[in-house]
Amino acid sequence: MHKYALYIIIGLATSCVPTQNTETSSAIKPKYVTEPVQFDSDDPAIWVHPTDPAQSLILGTDKRENKEGGVYVFDLQGKEDSTRRITGIDRPNNVDIAYGFALDSTRRVDLAVFSERGTQSIRIYSVPDMQAIDDGGIPVFEDSESRDVMGVALYKRAADDSLFAIVSRKGENSPTDGYLYQYVLYAENGSVKGKLARKFGKFSGGAGEIEAIAVDHQLGYVYYSDELYGIRKYYVDPAMGNEELAVFGTDGFTEDREGISIYQSSDSTGYILISDQQADVFRVYPREGTADDPHAHNWIKSLAVSTHESDGSEVSALAFNADFPKGFFVAMSDNKTFQIYDWRDLETAILATE
Repeated sequence: MHKYALYIIIGLATSCVPTQNTETSSAIKPKYVTEPVQFDSDDPAIWVHPTDPAQSLILGTDKRENKEGGVYVFDLQGKEDSTRRITGIDRPNNVDIAYGFALDSTRRVDLAVFSERGTQSIRIYSVPDMQAIDDGGIPVFEDSESRDVMGVALYKRAADDSLFAIVSRKGENSPTDGYLYQYVLYAENGSVKGKLARKFGKFSGGAGEIEAIAVDHQLGYVYYSDELYGIRKYYVDPAMGNEELAVFGTDGFTEDREGISIYQSSDSTGYILISDQQADVFRVYPREGTADDPHAHNWIKSLAVSTHESDGSEVSALAFNADFPKGFFVAMSDNKTFQIYDWRDLETAILATE
């Protein structure tokens, strides 16, 4: 496994563009704000450069139908590299990154995997050159009447290097059990294919849906937001079975539970951050649970942020540069941008006593 893979599927600010949402004086401010996408920003991912973390990239989806959507690529100050932009995508939602995928016997590549709702598929592009390597996409939910794919998260199994994509979808006509599908990704003739490995995951039903998914690679768990109900936790390795390990965050939210990010303070400790979308806060839970129960994720604190109506987010604990010596947190805001926060600002707020 690439040595940086574990950080992924995990004062006043200077910004490239001004924020457009109303924010309270106590809200944490971003260090930078990306240049805006054309239509509707939705979900970010972080690609870590293999030799120089300061040259790492932020990918962000621009959600638009009729092949007008795309994936934008930004540097760590939020400036877009338009030469890398992916265009002609039919409503992309979520995006995630994997490292060192064996495309053939001599070539390993890093991957960006994102959902394309309009074609009911997931797309696979190589990073950082942003070239399609999926023969047009991998169809998902083929045996279901509910096929409008939304969320995607990647898991690379250390034992055998197998790469999996876990995908979610719109809630209408979706089952209350077996809501998520998990596909094993494999190489064939120089492109990436997918095969269904399992169906798992409960859904509360009703008017809600499931979009946000996050994987804790080191501890071996997957979390997802049952938007109007709570956060659900399972083993991420299909070989470990489909037992639901925890449900938390069932109260305290204004309405939707959205983006999930996992910050790794150490191999086994850290924080889980969940977007309380309509409140413009991220609710924080302990990654490790409690001393008596690793699945007891009790609320720690809510962080007021400058993002508005945030859907997707990502975080990394890596030391990137002088701006981000303890990593950064990036979150979508509904003014077509992604806001980039110095982790130290969030950590200070988490540790502060009232």
